[in-house]
Amino acid sequence: MTTLAHDSATLTRDALTVLQPGFTGTTAPDWVLRRLGEGLASVGLFGRNIATPEQLGALTAQLRAERDDVLVAIDEEGGDVTRLEVRTGSSFPGNLALGAVDDPELTRAVARELGRRLAECGVNLNWAPSADVNSNPDNPVIGVRSFGAEPELVARHTAAYIEGLQGAGVAACTKHFPGHGDTAVDSHHALPRIDAGLDTLTARELVPFRAAVAAGTKAVMSAHILLPVLDPDLPATLSPAALHGLLRRPVADGGLGFDGMIVTDGMEMRAIADAYGIERGSVLAIAAGADAICVGGGLADEGTVLRLRDALVTAVIEGRLAEERLAEAAARVRALGEWTRRSGGPRAAHGIEPAAGVGLAAARRALRVTPAGSASSTSSASSSASSTSSSFSYEPVTGPAYVAAFTPVANIAVGEETPWGVGAELARLRPGTGAATYGRQDADTLGIHGLIENMLDTAGDRRIVAVVRDVHRHPWMADALDALLAARPETVVVEMGVPQAPPAGALHIATHGAARVCGRAAAEVIVGNGAGDHPGG
Repeated sequence: MTTLAHDSATLTRDALTVLQPGFTGTTAPDWVLRRLGEGLASVGLFGRNIATPEQLGALTAQLRAERDDVLVAIDEEGGDVTRLEVRTGSSFPGNLALGAVDDPELTRAVARELGRRLAECGVNLNWAPSADVNSNPDNPVIGVRSFGAEPELVARHTAAYIEGLQGAGVAACTKHFPGHGDTAVDSHHALPRIDAGLDTLTARELVPFRAAVAAGTKAVMSAHILLPVLDPDLPATLSPAALHGLLRRPVADGGLGFDGMIVTDGMEMRAIADAYGIERGSVLAIAAGADAICVGGGLADEGTVLRLRDALVTAVIEGRLAEERLAEAAARVRALGEWTRRSGGPRAAHGIEPAAGVGLAAARRALRVTPAGSASSTSSASSSASSTSSSFSYEPVTGPAYVAAFTPVANIAVGEETPWGVGAELARLRPGTGAATYGRQDADTLGIHGLIENMLDTAGDRRIVAVVRDVHRHPWMADALDALLAARPETVVVEMGVPQAPPAGALHIATHGAARVCGRAAAEVIVGNGAGDHPGG
């Protein structure tokens, strides 16, 4: 019979402490408040929990009234992945846009303003930045969420982002260790595998994570990916070799020397849930070196919390999880909570000068504009707009336009509820502009010829603006765009994903992301406005 050194109350409290659950609603349910009193130390917020900044501030104050060091986490990357502005689109461009500009001071300023807004609302842990090197342009889940495909570029912007965010009192959680960039599978749906050797891993994936540790990131999020060079059997989230070994191991011994909190990616993601189940997966993750279990994107109820709590307690009792390992994990969670209590929150936000326009300014600088027949692209929205009349063979849109958005299926990290494109911003600048979306199902049902005929009939004599997203990954989209340009060569093309395909159209605008401010910056160029010359400010 196993004898516990801890009493059952301490063990239960530690098990609750390492959980980072979600919940439904814009106020905290009674069960969350009750569990905070019993040891729960973290919650995760999603778009469903947020209506307005004022409401979010009231929600976090409600949580903090129960526990003043509670970690309130959110997945707020800016760009395509936003929870603060889930229904309107983000005021900040995402990582790829910042990487395209390649000004670390700008990245630091964007992250600082994003952190200020989070802190003002009482959020103190951000599951960002993504430090993944997007070395595989066909990656279905990272893409514009990465700063780019070059390890050193990703490293310097990862460090700048962490410094900006944590300078606002919000803990950064660098993800997805040891790197999700070279995958062709979304771990929300299945288990990706990276067959890179250790030399490649060291020279590519690990470079930004080393920079993140050096920059003082308070947390690191593990990835549900299999890297046989580290562990032939277990994905990184469950692998002692990846977490306790590589991530924790001292630098002198070839590791990254990280001593902060390790949090898992969502445990209900199918890469873990299908093969291990969330209870066993959570036990294996803590045993491997993780300190916090993220769950609640899909399973957001008290029953899930109790199942995981009991699974951890039972694993200790049965000897499958070391009691000391669970206690160590809980201690790291509490230590981060104490840091945020001292450093974060609305008081920290009040000490920072707001920089309301930094997101739009960054989005404008990130644009790459290529006129028809040109092999080179301009460096910014302002330069492209100011040179339209002199050096571009492009006629700005002066009347109502028709925006045709070729829409892929949104990945789960982005979500379908967040609007994207240029339609709304272009309609503001050119009243009477219409918009419609066209997906793969339309192409399959109507055929490419039928889809384009339908589009042309609806557009009438209005200028067409075709908006695409990762056109290089979607053959139906590429075929439809080719057919449209053959019929209407004056069409403007806006690529809001990874601009891997060659530029096409009378004017090609690469925004490097689909945030609201990216759409606004593109719309300004489409109508020929210089930055700042558009109505509305």
